[in-house]
Amino acid sequence: MSAEHDRVYIKGDRNVEVNKKEVTLGDVLEIESSNPTLAIKLKTLKLLKIQDTKSGRYVVSILKIINCIHQNYPAVEVYNMGEPDLIITYEEQKAAGKVLYLIKTVLVAFVTFFGAAFSIMAFHNDISITKLFGNIYEMLTGVKSSGFTILEVFYSIGLTIGILIFFNHFGKKKFTKDPTPMEVQMRLYENDIQTTLVEDASRRGQEKNVDTKDTSGIYWC
Repeated sequence: MSAEHDRVYIKGDRNVEVNKKEVTLGDVLEIESSNPTLAIKLKTLKLLKIQDTKSGRYVVSILKIINCIHQNYPAVEVYNMGEPDLIITYEEQKAAGKVLYLIKTVLVAFVTFFGAAFSIMAFHNDISITKLFGNIYEMLTGVKSSGFTILEVFYSIGLTIGILIFFNHFGKKKFTKDPTPMEVQMRLYENDIQTTLVEDASRRGQEKNVDTKDTSGIYWC
């Protein structure tokens, strides 16, 4: 079967990270075709050449990628199964320093621990939980609370268990296969960032589209 009658299916994630300056379609897309030779050729088509030495993001419309394919194979039918816009993130390859990584980990753990502790204490102070427990203890036992009773002990244990169950993991161990609330929020945050990047690039005319002329020499197609 000739390339003129082939169908090509492409799928790209919304955000693709690359660490080389000459980016091909195969670096940012999954390509499938009934013609394996054609699929291999398409994966080698050059899309982007990064001139900056620093990390950066480039927004490319899927229509521009389809146009790039048609410039080389005019009669091929292209079907997009992925995102309508791709964010190509260029990151330089750097050797991860173990000392720096350890320092960052300790710093994040430190801020998270004391930040959470301060939030819990501020909440308890707002609702006057010490006074509340004292009144409950005195009503049930007839004895004035010393501030450290069975209510405080079991409340502290229950609070710890509740936090572990809510966040669905302890260390590297997860209690269920469901994503943790932190993972869900991180994915939502990433989606918001990606949507903002695409919309800002479109408004500023920085998105590489079919009718966008490139004068910077960044794009091949």
